[in-house]
Amino acid sequence: MKLKDLSVVFGVILIVVMLIIPLPPGMLSFLIIINISLALLVLLVTMNMREALDFSIFPSLLLIMTLFRLGLNVSTTRSILSQGDAGGVVETFGTFVVGGNVLVGLVVFFILVIINFLVITKGAERVAEVAARFTLDAMPGKQMAIDADLNAGMISEQEARKRREKVSREADFYGAMDGASKFVKGDAIAGIIIVFINLIFGIIIGMVQNGMPFGEAASHYSLLTVGDGIVSQLPALLISTATAIIVTRAASEENLGSDVIAQLFAYPKMLYVAGGTIVILGLFTPIQNFVTLPIGGMLIVGGYRLSNVGNREKMELVESEEQVATDDMRKPENIVNLLTIDPIEFEFGYGLIPLADTNQGGDLLDRVVMIRRQLALELGLVIPVVRIRDNIQLAPNEYRIKIKGNEVGKGEIYLEHYLAISSGVDDPTITGIDTVEPAFGIPAKWITEDMKTNAEMAGYTVVDPPSVISTHLTEVLRNYAHELLGRQETKQLIDHLQENYPILVEEVTPNPLSVGDVQKVLAKLLKERVSIRNLPVIFETLADFSKVTTDPEILAEYVRQALAKQITNQYIQENNPLKVITLSGQVEKLIADHVQQTEHGNYLALDPSTSQAILENIRKQIEQMQLYNQTPIILCSPAIRMYVRELTERYFPQVPILSYNELDANIEIQSVGVVNIS
Repeated sequence: MKLKDLSVVFGVILIVVMLIIPLPPGMLSFLIIINISLALLVLLVTMNMREALDFSIFPSLLLIMTLFRLGLNVSTTRSILSQGDAGGVVETFGTFVVGGNVLVGLVVFFILVIINFLVITKGAERVAEVAARFTLDAMPGKQMAIDADLNAGMISEQEARKRREKVSREADFYGAMDGASKFVKGDAIAGIIIVFINLIFGIIIGMVQNGMPFGEAASHYSLLTVGDGIVSQLPALLISTATAIIVTRAASEENLGSDVIAQLFAYPKMLYVAGGTIVILGLFTPIQNFVTLPIGGMLIVGGYRLSNVGNREKMELVESEEQVATDDMRKPENIVNLLTIDPIEFEFGYGLIPLADTNQGGDLLDRVVMIRRQLALELGLVIPVVRIRDNIQLAPNEYRIKIKGNEVGKGEIYLEHYLAISSGVDDPTITGIDTVEPAFGIPAKWITEDMKTNAEMAGYTVVDPPSVISTHLTEVLRNYAHELLGRQETKQLIDHLQENYPILVEEVTPNPLSVGDVQKVLAKLLKERVSIRNLPVIFETLADFSKVTTDPEILAEYVRQALAKQITNQYIQENNPLKVITLSGQVEKLIADHVQQTEHGNYLALDPSTSQAILENIRKQIEQMQLYNQTPIILCSPAIRMYVRELTERYFPQVPILSYNELDANIEIQSVGVVNIS
């Protein structure tokens, strides 16, 4: 243990010793001065802190100091009653401070107790109770505000973590202060009881045991009791004041003294009014002018000087701001900052501001946070922060989604309406604004709330505006997840994996695969909506096959085969066979024969007419499956899968292309269509 730790332990042990073992008067005087010094130090610290959490140890310190002071009371009481002496400090306070007058001393003591107990302690207790209650009630709102700022890109993850910790510490601190304020209240009550005990039993012991006359016993023990009471109430008053300051202190950039001066004299003209009032009070009342005129004159002169200083500071501030603005415009860094492009942007017209404004009940920011969490679980990718901003160039009800500065989605939202999505059969009684569901392109209508129930009964899927935006944003992020995964993001995933699988990571990267090679493999998986969350399996596969080839295309195919169970579970329906469209042997052979191998990789080189014929046949088979409300899936051999994907990617990007090796051996497969060349 360090020396500073031992000092605290020694102090607590000393408190226990004081409660049990009698201490000599000289030792008591030393400890009393220590008690007063500590109380004064605590008060000064509370006055110089900027916010309550700067002195977060205060509740525990308050308990220790209260126990220390009560231990001193026990020791001084024992010394007064047994020896008739409690040291020089107690005697000084009983004789010099109150002039040796017992009655004056008792009055001073009771005034100190009343100030401490009824004024400071009572108020501090109530403030601490209210602060604790409001701090706990405000915690959810503060957490949501932090999440909103994080989601809007105003703060980083690290800053958000610090703010959350601060919110938690504030709740703990004010909860502890609510209880700690009771220590001060109990200490004040204990001080009154101890004084009465010392006074009554001191007189009895002096007369019965020491044979002193009543007057002498009363005088001697009363002075010692009063001195002990005042010497204990003085640090108690200081600690109570410190408690009151810390629970009433609002967060600030400056300490209490600076804030008091700055805010009290923030309006110099008010000093003129105060000074003039004091001067008039002296002139028109019997109060002596030599008292009022100097004070009034000082206030007026102070107001004049502060007004001049304030005007000068304002002029200097304006000039400095103009100079700084001019200098900033000249800095080349400002031009560089303009080049930064946010990974994801969500812009909306002014008519949609209520969706993002929490004060108007908007929960868009919370929804975006949930979307990021959902996609992290679904895709295994940490989606970057979505920058949300209004754009006056857009129509009032319009919004658009950008990925790396490029528009990838847009839509139109009508507040106080609902989007009724058709199930295929339209009801003429359901009227509204015709539109298209932005995420999937399904015909829909914007209907009013009074038509909502009828639409639901007619088989329409009814969605509120925030859910429309959430669905659209989620679908866009799914489609463009591969563009959001760069080398930096890949490195973060690798570092996270390395914490638990260091050997596995070392075998794959940086040799034989660089971070860029791994990123290309993962991006190809995400492009076809294959989750990369199972990184250990992916890296196991890369470790096995990267010794054979470093081609990202081929490695991605091997990884897909290793993730067969995961891919199968994406498309299988419980207790139903997997319905697929297969390629005929002729088509597969045709594609395999037209694969060109070059030093830059392999690619498919079909003539346009053949490609068109294959694509046309695929389109017919897909339409046939959609007529029966079945999700189209194309199944082919592993050797040509990636080339079939290359062929269909532009025309059927949402149709999954699977190979036989990517399906679990235990599932049933049913071919419902065959793609032929003719």
